[in-house]
Amino acid sequence: MSKLAQDIILRPIISEASMDATMLKKYTFEVDKKANKIEIAKAVEELFNVEVKKVNTSHVRGKLRRQGRFEGYTRSWKKAIVTLTEDSKTIDFFDGMV
Repeated sequence: MSKLAQDIILRPIISEASMDATMLKKYTFEVDKKANKIEIAKAVEELFNVEVKKVNTSHVRGKLRRQGRFEGYTRSWKKAIVTLTEDSKTIDFFDGMV
């Protein structure tokens, strides 16, 4: 069963570190926990019409948080850092924002 590209790439990670990495054509996404590097690369190529050079993945463990006397963990998730080829165009996350 093949997944849709929208089901694999959940959202971009917008942080100071990830925005600095965009100058090196590295983009950070939250992805489906069960997706592998090949599926992630194909999904990014399909969604953004770019050419992927490399994909690095890591599992982000949930952190312990407290709310008064109650405590629990935030959800764990999978992060993918996608590197594009040199001749590939850039991905602009802020197209619709003005």
